[in-house]
Amino acid sequence: MDVTRDSSPRPRSWPSSVEPSADPVGATQLTKAVAEAVNNPLIRPTAPVEERPDRGASTERLPVVQPAGPVLDRVGSSAHPTVADAATHRRPPRADQSLRERPAFALPGWLPVLALLLGTAGVLLVLARAGVVPHLSGLPDVRTAAVKSGGAEVDDRTVAAVAAIGLAMLTALGGLLSNPGGETRVLTRWGRYRGTVRRTGLLWVNPLVRRRRVDVRLRHWRSEPVQVTDRTGTPLLVRVLIVWRVKDTARVTLGIADHETYLREQVQAVLTRTSSALPCDSNSAPGPALRDGQWFADELTRALAAETAPAGIEVYSVQPLALDYAPEVAESMRRRRLADLDAGLRTVLVDDAVEAAALAVRRLERATAHELDDSARSALMEQLLVAFVAPAGVTASVPAPATRPSRKEGKPA
Repeated sequence: MDVTRDSSPRPRSWPSSVEPSADPVGATQLTKAVAEAVNNPLIRPTAPVEERPDRGASTERLPVVQPAGPVLDRVGSSAHPTVADAATHRRPPRADQSLRERPAFALPGWLPVLALLLGTAGVLLVLARAGVVPHLSGLPDVRTAAVKSGGAEVDDRTVAAVAAIGLAMLTALGGLLSNPGGETRVLTRWGRYRGTVRRTGLLWVNPLVRRRRVDVRLRHWRSEPVQVTDRTGTPLLVRVLIVWRVKDTARVTLGIADHETYLREQVQAVLTRTSSALPCDSNSAPGPALRDGQWFADELTRALAAETAPAGIEVYSVQPLALDYAPEVAESMRRRRLADLDAGLRTVLVDDAVEAAALAVRRLERATAHELDDSARSALMEQLLVAFVAPAGVTASVPAPATRPSRKEGKPA
């Protein structure tokens, strides 16, 4: 909703019931200026944009606020409204809400095994009654009277019974499913999702469905060196370790073509986008950098989890293993880093030497109970600094300080 829209009616012209003031000319100009300001407001509402059904998120247009200038400068000039679209940020793809993982119908495995045993016994019994299976001594005689008198006789009823029992046995055998731990089976029938089997062990499912194995164990993947650039444009090589698992088997199997390929491509895209936000090192200018491993890991984890969630992949952590400069700039960046370290070390040494020299001069003055003048103190400080900073075995001559007039002499009489 546009909060700048005002639903109250605006007058198209200034009311004629305004009392005239003592100055008719000034009152007329002021009346025209206020009327023009009312008829042409500074904030103009824009028409709402209809949401497109083919996009994941709607893009709203924000009202254009014109710069507020003096009202008298706008009198007599026609205002031309301009249209400016608000900056839209790229969002991850939206998942298909109708495609969600649900449990599939499955029976315990002992039921089809029992059906197979019973079917085998039934076939043997039917064949024994028909005289196809010879009678064994010691077993009860189940043959019919016609078979005993005339020998083996196979009629249509026997064939139909054997065929029915065999079909039941094939159905029981074709639906057997052995599902180990850490794996699931995604069932589809004629392209339609029928559910996911997460139960482990020997099970029985519909033999007419297609079964796809999906690994749902916690997995880790060490990426290859990915070449990216930081905010300054310096090429880098980054390697990361991703800990992830499949959360929604329906979206992983039917929502995308290959979830592992999708994960690898998203890792490269997220690394490229995240590494361009900050410089690699912050030696020259203080501030956050990509060397801050905690920030870099948290940002990579957040971005990759948002990109892979619509595909049914759950990302637990993304940890950078290596962050190095590309081979073409590695030597120059190494020399630059050494130069920065050398400059910082020299600054620290000079500061320490200045403090040590000042402390030595103060101790000397306290020990001798004699306060040195400015020229003597400066000369002594320079000699101490040369002694502290100069390398061992190197002597440097310090020129004598120039004669400085005292403060009393410099003042006018």
